[in-house]
Amino acid sequence: MPSHLTPLHSAAAEAVAAHAGVAASELKVETPPRPEMGDFAVGCFTIAKAKKANPAQVAKEIAAAFQPTELLASATAAGPFVNFRANRAAAFKWLIGAATGGSLLPRTLGAGKTITIDYGSPNISKRLAYHHIRSTTIGHALAQSFRALGYRVVAINFLGDWGTTHGMVLAAYERWGAGAPPTIDLLDQLYKRFRAEVADPEGEGRAWLKRLENGEPEATALWQRFRDVSWAEFEEVYRILDIHYDDLNGEAYFAKQTDAILEKLKDEGLLVESEGAQVVELEEEKAPIVLLSKDGTTLYATRDVAAAIYREERYHPTRSLYVVDRGQSFHFRQLFKLLAKMGFGWASTCQHISFGQVKVGGKKAGSRLGNVVLMRDVFKIAEDEVREVIAQVNPSLPADVRDQVARQVGIGAMIFGNLASQREKDIEFDLDKAVSLDGDSGPYVQYSHARCASILRKANEPVATDVDFGKLASDAEWAVAKRLADFPEIVVRATDNCEPHVICHYLLELAGEFSRWYTAGNGDATLRVLVDDAEVRRARLALVAAVQATLREGLSLLGMAAPDQM
Repeated sequence: MPSHLTPLHSAAAEAVAAHAGVAASELKVETPPRPEMGDFAVGCFTIAKAKKANPAQVAKEIAAAFQPTELLASATAAGPFVNFRANRAAAFKWLIGAATGGSLLPRTLGAGKTITIDYGSPNISKRLAYHHIRSTTIGHALAQSFRALGYRVVAINFLGDWGTTHGMVLAAYERWGAGAPPTIDLLDQLYKRFRAEVADPEGEGRAWLKRLENGEPEATALWQRFRDVSWAEFEEVYRILDIHYDDLNGEAYFAKQTDAILEKLKDEGLLVESEGAQVVELEEEKAPIVLLSKDGTTLYATRDVAAAIYREERYHPTRSLYVVDRGQSFHFRQLFKLLAKMGFGWASTCQHISFGQVKVGGKKAGSRLGNVVLMRDVFKIAEDEVREVIAQVNPSLPADVRDQVARQVGIGAMIFGNLASQREKDIEFDLDKAVSLDGDSGPYVQYSHARCASILRKANEPVATDVDFGKLASDAEWAVAKRLADFPEIVVRATDNCEPHVICHYLLELAGEFSRWYTAGNGDATLRVLVDDAEVRRARLALVAAVQATLREGLSLLGMAAPDQM
């Protein structure tokens, strides 16, 4: 992870490097544990090891030799660290200028690199249930964050549109639904009935899958109708979330390419027969990976191999991410091992981004359980709840604006609620907590953005950055600035580790620092943003604008809107 993501961090690293004979890029810039210790800290462990000296003594020598720079005012030694204090006026100028003039983020960090992200990827012939939201929102947040850092992102929806399950839907439709318009609700009902009433649903499903894989026209035409109906349903939800995919090739697309893969495995002596099925044995795995069932139909793994090869050949990704629940961890471990065994060095770039379950009423939400909540229904419920809250908080808001904000905040609440926890953790669906304007919620961050917009509207004057930032003299203002300086490192960490929750937590912290600064004026009129002193007011308005811009960009990375009124 780059450690010098702002000129402020670079200045600290360079100040140490200049007196230590090392490259600044080799040094890590951190935040001291307590504000009174300074603004930036650089450890001297590596330097001391190279010099065979005591780290504390090295830090003391470097601090003593330090001369103030444009961005750094002073340096002191604290054990093995050199702690620096920023030249606040210069730091404010850069932070506010960058935030309001474009972005604090290093926009070219990912230049020349491609990230493929497989996310969402629902099965056709059923509606999008609420439990699909985790893969969808985690994947979209990662896509947005990588794009913001300059990476080329290929968003992939690997539709589950092939396999025994879909054979069962075809068999059920022929048995009970022939002639009826194939709506998605009908297909879902037929599937459930088929599993409940048919003696051997798996066997009949595989028989229809075999007909599909043999290219039988009747089966193929019917399957295409089911896929089209399903995609129309999915697209409505993706439109609500403002999600756009670059690659919609599902399992069916790759089913046609599996023969060549099986032939390659056979030629290399890797494919062996086991209980009538064709498998590949993998080192340190108790079970082999099955690629062809005993009745000759392909499996999920076979099509995944074909998809992985296709993505590598077409997109040449630096990283290939699969955002799929942790229940599929064994499958992906086997898949990546198989790709490596086939001689594909790029298998090491493939990564399973696993996540925990969504629970409703303490139970896992899934299409086979009776506690399924449809994603679109949840959005509508959240929107209605938020509309009531907004009516109480801001009754003067025009009805049309209230409706628009209710949609933005309701959907944002659901997104934030699914991203704010570490992705490996299970999530208990809690609507009241998600839509609250207080506490650790998405609406709280959105409300902070709206408050910034309200202040700037009330000021009714252009935001300028050619002001005297020495007027920003309070510790509360500096606390906001330091939080702004953290933004680049936070986003880079979120992408490196594929953990969008760190952006959620950062936005909550930034909103909290802004609130503490803004509300300080309630008890002391001289601390208000809109003070009579014109120079102080202009400087403070510029800081508000920087906070607003950063909140807006952070919300955008998560796939959330940033309303100007609430």
